[in-house]
Amino acid sequence: MTADPAAIDETKLNEFLGQFVADLGATANAAMVVIGHRLGLYRALADAPPLTPAGLAERTGTTPRYVTEWLAAQAASGYVTVTDGKFTLTPEQAFALADPSGALYMPGAFLLALASLKAEPRISEAFRTGAGLAWHDQDNEVFEGCEQFFAPGYRASLVQSWIPALDGVEAKLRAGARVADVGCGYGASTQIMAAAYPASRFTGYDYHAQSIEHATKAAANAGVGDRVRFAVAPADGFGGTGYDFITTFDCLHDMGHPVGAARHIREALAADGTWMIVEPIAADELAGNLNPVGRVYYAFSTLLCVPNALAQEPEAVLGAQAGEARLREIATQAGFTRFRRVAETPVNMVLEARP
Repeated sequence: MTADPAAIDETKLNEFLGQFVADLGATANAAMVVIGHRLGLYRALADAPPLTPAGLAERTGTTPRYVTEWLAAQAASGYVTVTDGKFTLTPEQAFALADPSGALYMPGAFLLALASLKAEPRISEAFRTGAGLAWHDQDNEVFEGCEQFFAPGYRASLVQSWIPALDGVEAKLRAGARVADVGCGYGASTQIMAAAYPASRFTGYDYHAQSIEHATKAAANAGVGDRVRFAVAPADGFGGTGYDFITTFDCLHDMGHPVGAARHIREALAADGTWMIVEPIAADELAGNLNPVGRVYYAFSTLLCVPNALAQEPEAVLGAQAGEARLREIATQAGFTRFRRVAETPVNMVLEARP
């Protein structure tokens, strides 16, 4: 039904159009952020005094005319600062944009967003057919983007606050524990733990062979290859028992068989072991997720998480905004008797499950 023009509130329409223009600008500028990431433009701005477009182009081996337009787009977005024709990054902008190994790196989110959008034609068709789209069938840059999106938060919080919040786990890791990192992807979380707890031994599992190959090389390059190994295995079929500590980072909600995975984790744990579940922050009801973070996660869930679960003849399709109550239910069905939230950030919640 077409809206009656006479019923349109012009003020409300203009507010909506303003939101639309802002969203359109953000969508187009996602490519600008990724270009800045790929070409080192942010890093060059952070490491120099205020630069003209020509100066930035010279530092980065790029072409001044393209750099001029890129800087204008970034200044209009508030991502760079311009004064008297020269461009720079404030300390806050540099913190968020210029350090890929830091505690916050915004370009990783845009890298993931652009990569996930490449599947749009297949996802549109899947709306009609109900078919899934498995993780390994996504564009290759989805895997890199996922690591870039989540790893900074792990670097900022995993060893500093999440593990210390668990009951007795840090002491075990310092003394020497057996750890399985399930659904490890490129292995960023595994490497962070291995670097912090050299007495422990870590195995990262993921069903995606390409990710495991990358993780193995990355661990060797990071100097933790002596205490880390990686293996191709699904979450409900990885090897070994008697683990002191098992982790799942932002992946349980992607699985088509989350209860089966949780049950296998329960069986693989030692009697006094701990499962740490890191999942996207979410309320239990839709109304509590109608906010900027929920908006991001529901979009990624539509493009990545739900299609992956549907590709597995699922028992459940959680989506990225499953909420704590649903995750508690899964852990309980799997045989865990103790469950609590131990930490949270603006984008993640950290849950502890014990036998």
